[in-house]
Amino acid sequence: MKYLSNYIQEKQTKLFDEIGAFFAFSKEQFDEQKKEGVVYIGLRMGLLCPKGKVKKLFDGIDMISEQGRAEDLAENGRENVIKRELENYECYYVCDPSEAIEALEPYGITKSEVVQVYRNNRQNYE
Repeated sequence: MKYLSNYIQEKQTKLFDEIGAFFAFSKEQFDEQKKEGVVYIGLRMGLLCPKGKVKKLFDGIDMISEQGRAEDLAENGRENVIKRELENYECYYVCDPSEAIEALEPYGITKSEVVQVYRNNRQNYE
């Protein structure tokens, strides 16, 4: 089964290329990728974006993520997405679905939906 990253990665890379945003974790990486005359804003986790394009970048990321979640749900179904995230966050091993609940909020999946799937499937992990 695919993950959300499978639905959004290519589109985000295209957005970054169009805007001129990139990741750099050292001065050397920054120097290799920067464009002369462009002022960059340092965002989170090494992400740099040309000044004046930050809003466009964040709006684009939000739109791509929203579309990716919709594609994920359409292709995999709510229950399978919930099962995947319960496994991804090892919820059955720690006996707590909290991290999956939080991760699935942007999908519009409720806490009660996650808890129900967790309860229905936890015997498979005991």
